[in-house]
Amino acid sequence: MTDKRHSILFWSGFAIVMALLFVSPYVLPPFWQRFLTEVLIWGLLAMSSDLLIGYTGMVSFGHSAFFGLGMYGAAAALLMFTPSLVLALAFGLIGAAVVSAFVAYFSTRLRDIYFAITTLIFSQIFYVIIFTWTDVTGGENGLNFPRPRLGIPGIWSEPFTATTLHWFVLVVVAGSYLILRRITQSPFGMVLQSIRENEPRTRAIGYPVERYKIMAVMLSGLFAGLAGVLYALQNRFAAPDFVFFLISGEAVIFNVMGGIGTLVGPILGAGTFLLLRELLGRIFGENFPYLIPLGFIFIAIIIFMPQGLLGFARRWLNR
Repeated sequence: MTDKRHSILFWSGFAIVMALLFVSPYVLPPFWQRFLTEVLIWGLLAMSSDLLIGYTGMVSFGHSAFFGLGMYGAAAALLMFTPSLVLALAFGLIGAAVVSAFVAYFSTRLRDIYFAITTLIFSQIFYVIIFTWTDVTGGENGLNFPRPRLGIPGIWSEPFTATTLHWFVLVVVAGSYLILRRITQSPFGMVLQSIRENEPRTRAIGYPVERYKIMAVMLSGLFAGLAGVLYALQNRFAAPDFVFFLISGEAVIFNVMGGIGTLVGPILGAGTFLLLRELLGRIFGENFPYLIPLGFIFIAIIIFMPQGLLGFARRWLNR
């Protein structure tokens, strides 16, 4: 009975949030509509990182590589072929999958801080390649490309508007959340959580730990690449800055601020971080060093809300 009640509460809450996000373009000004779409995209990147940090106990600083390669894969498809949404998604996901498989094969042989440093090194390697391979990637100037059309070429095709792009991003992010939620609740997800809690014991009872960790990194990288494709579609621009390891650092911050191991928390953390950054810029000017007050807020959350904003909200509601 309790499980049924929890299921009803979850799907009711999910439907309400989806409805509010669906109608938001009709009530928000254009800037805040675009801002909300970006929050969803960065939230997807944070969710992909949470699969490793929160459920497998592996802190990754290589997600900028997956995010950036997804972005450049979409850019390659849109520049080389007729602008097609399907090709942009396919090329971006293939690029992210190949890179994540390469990184996973080598980095998962290490544990703890050594794994984190290895993923950071790989992200910087890809950053240098993209930054210096000017003939292909555009170097520091990046790449500009057209936005694909929504629909099926030859049958029905409409250009993306800000509203239809928001709806498309919303559907993709919501679907990704449901898939990741199902993965974390599956037997595979239970093994990942067992690795997080006690890796030697998980190996001792017969599970191929390295294989599970490789799969976790590849799945995480695939969803990070999907976030990169969505970001490319919205901004029609790809640049080496999005492959720099600072993007990975922000994904970790989103997780800690929102709540590690919750999937929803990282989206909340991304929205909070981006909103605070925007408000501080509006109040004190664009040149204001917003990272200083954000750093103090981040420290306060770690000290007083170690389970993140979502964990704090849950405890408050339980009381």
